[in-house]
Amino acid sequence: MAVIRIYNLMGVFLLFIIQKVFMNITELFDKALRFEFLTEEEGMFLFEHAALTELMYVANELRKKQVPHGKVTWQIDRNVNTTNVCIANCKFCNFYRIPGHADAYITDIETYKRKIKETIKYGGDQLLLQGGHHPELGLSFYVDLFSQLKALYPNIKLHTLGPPEIAHITKLEKSTHREVLIALKAAGMDSLPGAGAEILTDRVRRLISKGKCGSQEWLDIMHEAHKLNITSSATMMFGHVETLQERMDHLIKIREVQSRKPAEAKGFLAFIPWTFQDVDTLLTRIRGVHNLTTPEEYIRMIAISRIMLPNVKNIQASWLTVGKQTAQLCLHAGANDFGSIMLEENVVSAAGAPHRFTAKGIQEAIREAGFEPQLRNQQYEWREKPAAMEDQVINY
Repeated sequence: MAVIRIYNLMGVFLLFIIQKVFMNITELFDKALRFEFLTEEEGMFLFEHAALTELMYVANELRKKQVPHGKVTWQIDRNVNTTNVCIANCKFCNFYRIPGHADAYITDIETYKRKIKETIKYGGDQLLLQGGHHPELGLSFYVDLFSQLKALYPNIKLHTLGPPEIAHITKLEKSTHREVLIALKAAGMDSLPGAGAEILTDRVRRLISKGKCGSQEWLDIMHEAHKLNITSSATMMFGHVETLQERMDHLIKIREVQSRKPAEAKGFLAFIPWTFQDVDTLLTRIRGVHNLTTPEEYIRMIAISRIMLPNVKNIQASWLTVGKQTAQLCLHAGANDFGSIMLEENVVSAAGAPHRFTAKGIQEAIREAGFEPQLRNQQYEWREKPAAMEDQVINY
């Protein structure tokens, strides 16, 4: 009888624990649906304990409220690298070359002209211009480049650099973030990408990107950009040396910067989480770090991003790093944007990202997922597809 009584008590205790966990999850979902900020601990609890279907459902409901038109947006642009010379020595990057390397280059104006003409032919309206921390390219180089490109192609938008490059230029010039951003905006910068965020904790950054600006400087530059009414995006590269707690800390820092933007500013237009690509990287070869992110984990990350970032309207699925099918499922887990077809992309691809889309292919993928595709620009304003637009042939 004593044994039976013990088993009964254990059963009651287990039922209590199950009810308590279920109650906490329900309460946290209710809190999220009220667009309230969840704490780091609450985000971790949902990520670890909530059923994937429940996470997807709540994130999808939030998406419906924040993006009620129900369409999935996409873009046509081209990632052009200003230079591959970099002294940041990130352990996940196969693209960069050290100064003086035989393969080092600075893109010339004739190459820009050719690539912009191709971009326009394929219906694109923007260049995403990024490069490396070149030790000899200061503010005047980028001001001259942006001014020249805008003079030649005034309708092409320039989505340029990123906080680490702004920090690098600021150090070269012995200037301030604000002064550098003002000069770049006047020269033609239309928006600031969320590049170089990786994970916004300095423990991680010391391990994978020691030569880049620290987490607080990244956040400070974004805040300064928002004060100048320069729109931006935010990213996260995960699946390497970070902990789940550090992912949640990253999300909280992003939403805190967004909450501090001026009322008239848009701030972060979108959040894009993507997975570490590990082919032949130093992080993999030397430290043995591999990307073990499963499709389920990526979908969870998309859903928790929507839940933890109630003040960021657009969540983008990274088809480039996770592939078509996983990205399609993300559209039912809080994501509302499929990003760009990227007529050219060199950095992430150099680390093994194999996926490609044409304009036709990305629209078909969105329709297969049950949504209507809508072409957009960087400001998330809808665009009409150009009448004379050609479909790119993927040959790289």
